[in-house]
Amino acid sequence: MEDRKQDMIEEIGKIKLNLEHYPGEDLYCDGEIENELLEITRNYSEVEYQRIIEERKSWPILYHLSLQRENIVEWLPIDKSMKVLEIGSGCGAVTGALARKAGEVTCIDLSKKRSMINAYRHMECSNVTIHVGNFQDIESNLPCDYDYICLIGVFEYGQAYIDSEQPYEDFLKIVSKHRKKDGHIVIAIENKLGLKYWAGCKEDHLGTWFASLEDYPKGGNVRTFTKDGLLKIVESCGFTDASMYYPYPDYKFMTNLYSDERLPKIGELSSNIRNFDRGRMQLFDEKLVFDTLIKEGQFPLFSNSYMMVLGPELKIKYAKYSNDRTDAYKIKTLVTHNEINGNIVKQIEKHALSNAAREHIIQMQQAYECLSERFMGGKLLVNRCGLVETPGKLQKDDDKDIYAVFEYLEGRTLEELLDECLAENDMEKFHALFDEYLECISYHEDMTVTDYDLIFSNILVSPDGKWHVIDYEWTFAKQIETKEIAFRAVYCYLLENEKRNKLDFDFILGKLNITQEDAANFRYNEKKFQKYVTERKKSMIEIRDIIGQPIYRVESFIEEKVTEKQKSRVQVYEDMGEGFSEQNSFFPDELHLRKILAEDSNTEEGLGEGPFSDESFTEDSYTKEFRVKIKAGRKALRLDPCSDCCIVWLKEIKWNDTVIPLKSKCISMNGFRIGDGIYAFDTDDPGITIQLSEIEQRQENFFQVSMQVSRMSKETVEHMRIKNRKDLLMWLP
Repeated sequence: MEDRKQDMIEEIGKIKLNLEHYPGEDLYCDGEIENELLEITRNYSEVEYQRIIEERKSWPILYHLSLQRENIVEWLPIDKSMKVLEIGSGCGAVTGALARKAGEVTCIDLSKKRSMINAYRHMECSNVTIHVGNFQDIESNLPCDYDYICLIGVFEYGQAYIDSEQPYEDFLKIVSKHRKKDGHIVIAIENKLGLKYWAGCKEDHLGTWFASLEDYPKGGNVRTFTKDGLLKIVESCGFTDASMYYPYPDYKFMTNLYSDERLPKIGELSSNIRNFDRGRMQLFDEKLVFDTLIKEGQFPLFSNSYMMVLGPELKIKYAKYSNDRTDAYKIKTLVTHNEINGNIVKQIEKHALSNAAREHIIQMQQAYECLSERFMGGKLLVNRCGLVETPGKLQKDDDKDIYAVFEYLEGRTLEELLDECLAENDMEKFHALFDEYLECISYHEDMTVTDYDLIFSNILVSPDGKWHVIDYEWTFAKQIETKEIAFRAVYCYLLENEKRNKLDFDFILGKLNITQEDAANFRYNEKKFQKYVTERKKSMIEIRDIIGQPIYRVESFIEEKVTEKQKSRVQVYEDMGEGFSEQNSFFPDELHLRKILAEDSNTEEGLGEGPFSDESFTEDSYTKEFRVKIKAGRKALRLDPCSDCCIVWLKEIKWNDTVIPLKSKCISMNGFRIGDGIYAFDTDDPGITIQLSEIEQRQENFFQVSMQVSRMSKETVEHMRIKNRKDLLMWLP
């Protein structure tokens, strides 16, 4: 029996693949993309994934191989003494982070091919075992002493895992049996009411608009939940210790993690166009709506994702990841609540996310000392920084994890205060704050130490009115002019929010004595700095753009549709002896809407009855037939079939029920003939003029037109002109 079990174990590198419960075929498969992922993980190392993501421009490759996927579990306080169970491990998006932190990791996944992808990408991890098969078949053989059980993007499939009337509750009860006393269960899941769905993103699992908001009317095996919905499920299972976290923008590519103890502040949530897998609408500016929700205390209800931690409360209340940088600068920032002498003390910690970044952390303490010396005696205070060493948590067990600790200060950022001034249109106060900022940062500017990142969000004004610099990560041992530091602060401030455009940037440049040449140089320096930090890696926004999923902005869409309709409208101009003008023109379709009748003797000057037959209309081609009343005394009429380049088939033009031949001397146009009664116009102001001087007029006349108009690109019509060059002289007389 033992030999048979051993035969069901495959090894890929140091990873063990347990196939004891594998049914023999993958019941779930994403198709050819899994073969591509397997090829990548077999033949390339993890350090090459970013390059491959950028080159192949594929959502599945980004989703499965991006190292930013690990952020959702990397912050958890797991150490080498702990055991972790990962249910639904898939292609191993978070397995690597768990393996680096924990002593032992057990993975479960239904798919063998996905498990092989996981194994190849982490084949150097000797502490990982992957069980392939159905969870219900495997779980009875699992131990009950896991410190952490992770359900990352899995809980929503509960009714696919468990066949019962209460699948989510039963799933959680089964999972909880394998948690040790005081252990934790971690659930990451989309919010059923996430703001991105209201704003126009398609539902993550079904790929349709508003599916979760409408409570999944078409059914299916996937269900996401609101915060209250999740809490109701866990409470019914007997859990009393549930902590809610809010991953932003969502749990898949989390950069910030908030909690009820540290909710986002106004202005923080500005990175929202993050859909990569499919096109979306953009019904509103999510940043502004998030600001409203934060102001009204409703952010938890509309957070795009949730992370629920069941078990004893964790000390970490906030996390921010800066790992879209080069290895030397990849760090995370934590806000922790630590018990010291019976009191809860808030602290800020900055940790390296790679061995290469440890020196960057150490330099923060050196920056504190240098900046404290520079600003001593001035108005700007430097937030205290110290270094702490703990046993290794990085690549090797014998490494020391050195992290920086900062005092947690209460107050409001200068950015918040300036925004408040703009909102209240109090420019006097705005400039007073800005002048105070200049006074603070220019103190001892001749010293060879400068914090390049003295942007407004890094300045905190405490309740007692003192100014503090709270983040000085980018401090350099060189002198940089105050005006460049201030320019960068204002430049970044304006870029982050369109509402700030009311600020007179030229006035600020004048106040700082910055020439256009200076401004160009400062922008160039900023680009160099960004390349220095990122090592030319593409940002997530840039990756979203190269993957190329469209964004349909509703305002632009409506304006475009309105413009399209306006371009397709027929307009008639009347020459009353002074030439054609807009004020002496009308749209025949408006006459129909205004119900002006030919027999009404009180009809307005120049207006007649509306279309007497149906109009068929598409975006690019339409048939138009109308009959309007024209008062006596007009010298000429001009008929504009549309306001775009077009081809017009003039079926018939009548005056008082008499057909006017198209070759008549009284008809001229700014287009060219391409067929019998068919004319092309390579201008967005096509016009057909009918001279009335030699046509018999009555007191009231009827002008009747039947035509078909096809709008076309200028290039197409110009091509027709070239192809029909021999017809250029065939203008109608």
